[in-house]
Amino acid sequence: MSNLLNNRVNTTATAAQLTAVKAAFQTILTNLPFLVGLTADERKSLNAIDVNNKAFAEDALSAAVNNATLVPGYISVPTMQNDLTLFAQMDEISGLANQLCERIEDTKMLAGSEAYNTALSLYKSFGTAADAGVQGADSIVDKLKTRFATKSSSDPVTAPPAPPAA
Repeated sequence: MSNLLNNRVNTTATAAQLTAVKAAFQTILTNLPFLVGLTADERKSLNAIDVNNKAFAEDALSAAVNNATLVPGYISVPTMQNDLTLFAQMDEISGLANQLCERIEDTKMLAGSEAYNTALSLYKSFGTAADAGVQGADSIVDKLKTRFATKSSSDPVTAPPAPPAA
């Protein structure tokens, strides 16, 4: 958990950086125009390839290449080779993309947590100010406390320590 004195990420991306990153993503999409999107049902229905299935597919391909006379005419060995090659290429790119996505998500999570923790501290400070009779603090507390209002008595809400009553 971050604290107010240890803000691990205190920066923003420049407009130029965001533009460059978006352009880099577009470059990836441009260079991989064959990428597809699957529906949830399609994902469920496809046979998945894991380490064992990949080895099986490679063995079957090797057997087909070395025994071409046994391969039925309706099976395309070059197409299978392309599929396995593309799988390996996408597997490598996927690993890199996953590492990048994890760092992006972690940075987003940390920045959001730090902002929210500071907001909670501010809420508490505004409550203290309202208790002390500081003009305008009551309206700030009233606005901020709506975040912790429950919709019904059955909805659990985790509230921060409430500011002292005004």
